Amino acid sequence: MKKKMILLFITSLFFLQSKAQCAMCRAVLESGEDQSAAEGINDGIMFLMVVPYILVATIGYIVYRTYSKSKKVKNTGQIL
Repeated sequence: MKKKMILLFITSLFFLQSKAQCAMCRAVLESGEDQSAAEGINDGIMFLMVVPYILVATIGYIVYRTYSKSKKVKNTGQIL
């Protein structure tokens, strides 16, 4: 489990370096001279992209934990 957490952390660092834009945003921002606006758009896109993945991962973990807990209780014959 510890190895998985370390791998997840290292993988998440790569997402911080990526620069994502849709084609229209890129065309508009490349035509302008103010690059701070382009960086702001990139940061906003990254923020909007990461949030759904975090939510899905959290829900998946909760479902996994609940399933694992109920399976363990079935095997031991205990009642909660």
